[in-house]
Amino acid sequence: MQNTPPDLTRRQREIYEFLRDHAEQFAHPPTLDELCGMLGLTSRGSLHKQIRALIGAGLVEPMHKQQRGIRLTQRAVNNESMLPLLGYIAAGRPIEAIKTPQTIEVPALLRSHRACYVLQVKGDSMIEDGILDGDWVVIEQRDSANNGEIVVALIDNEEATLKRIEQHPRRVILHPANADMEPVTYRPDQVQIQGVLIAQMRRYG
Repeated sequence: MQNTPPDLTRRQREIYEFLRDHAEQFAHPPTLDELCGMLGLTSRGSLHKQIRALIGAGLVEPMHKQQRGIRLTQRAVNNESMLPLLGYIAAGRPIEAIKTPQTIEVPALLRSHRACYVLQVKGDSMIEDGILDGDWVVIEQRDSANNGEIVVALIDNEEATLKRIEQHPRRVILHPANADMEPVTYRPDQVQIQGVLIAQMRRYG
């Protein structure tokens, strides 16, 4: 999930998101003139004003003789590494929401450019796919999925479960990855996809 800070003007948000989304593509932090060209702006003075506002917000580092390029602060970079931890998910049980909102650090390689969130797995319904009790799963927020993908599925607007999905015109089958458990078949209107698993994390010890 890309976390754009609140209270930015449209132009400031555009500049911030450009610096964030293209940081890995820059050979060096862009100068004001280079950033003007990249954004298709004609007024260097107007851009400088917006950059000063982003500096004031703590999102862009001040420029000086030794540092002429425009770069995000470490605070802004760290903010982008955090995703919301929404709660727990297990077979046949609802997501157990965390009362106090939390975030968890997720490396960029384990996220996508779409909105993402994290759930912690409870139970062993997906152990044969290597998803163990206590693992954190990174979920890309989507309302559709391809057959064979592992999804967060909301059943009858009551229970959420992590399963591999198989979709047909008149039925949806949710497959566990545990030989002791059977797939369950639902009508399409009973199943609402809330996201697709794109990564997982595990702590040892």
